[in-house]
Amino acid sequence: MTSARTRSDAPTGATAAGAQNAHPHPAVRTDLFLLAIAISGISLSAPLIAATAAPALAIAFWRNAMAVGALTPLALVRHRAELRGIGRRNLLLAVAAGALLAVHFGVWLPSLHMTSVASSTALVTTTPIWTTLLMRLRGHRPPALVWAGTALAFLGVVILTGVDLSLSPRALAGDALALAGGMAAAGYVLLGAEVRRTVGTVTYSYVCYATTTVLLLAACLFSGSSLAGYSGDTWLKLAVLTVTAQLLGHSLINRVVKGLGPSVTSTAILLETPGAALIAALWLGQTPPVASYPALAVILAGLGLVIMAGRAAKKG
Repeated sequence: MTSARTRSDAPTGATAAGAQNAHPHPAVRTDLFLLAIAISGISLSAPLIAATAAPALAIAFWRNAMAVGALTPLALVRHRAELRGIGRRNLLLAVAAGALLAVHFGVWLPSLHMTSVASSTALVTTTPIWTTLLMRLRGHRPPALVWAGTALAFLGVVILTGVDLSLSPRALAGDALALAGGMAAAGYVLLGAEVRRTVGTVTYSYVCYATTTVLLLAACLFSGSSLAGYSGDTWLKLAVLTVTAQLLGHSLINRVVKGLGPSVTSTAILLETPGAALIAALWLGQTPPVASYPALAVILAGLGLVIMAGRAAKKG
């Protein structure tokens, strides 16, 4: 729709529109920069978990529990009014998002011990596909570029991880858990985008992580996962994991999903796979797969298509 102001300044408006299309709005550039930091943060997750001598569920619990501890002063002092006035609907949605995040951690991490890492990684990163499908079910019609970009980005993950499906019952169960983890992450991103329309990042993240922490604590107690008795080195790695993957990773994702939308955000998360491979090469001395670099290029190309679709939709 063209406004009266635009019609009255047709030449100037057209020039301004062209300039705006050529150069993203500063807020979008800021969000993309923060998203890049977030992806770098969550890319550290897998290498850190691999190097941390603690049960997988316990690691998931502590990264969320420590994040809640870090956010508590901000939430209860600087954001107390917003926290008290969050409203029933937003509170329930934030709690639901936290529950889905707990499901994501709770089913994906065990899958790594049941099926191949390649299969688990490829299946859990189906998040943008489920995000797009859920948006379609809610009545939103994603542009063709979103579907194309999502498919291309996922192809990049497959190029990196390969197809390594086993027909053993244990491996199939692990594959199913990883797939469920991808679905849960899609719901987490979508609910987060809805809550973030009216609720700040700190308040939403605090409620979400607190819910995740409680549910993961229950899972640890039920499964008998040890929550203490770790070495100083393990506690240090848990702290680093909290700062990088949780506070800088997930919290910045919660920050940018409001402006970039769930499609761009969930597609960008696919960059975690090659990012983790490259970090493991630099830190753990693991040789990165030959496919890491072309896979990264394909994922970036797919993400570019999704971003272009979002900009075209806003322009329309």
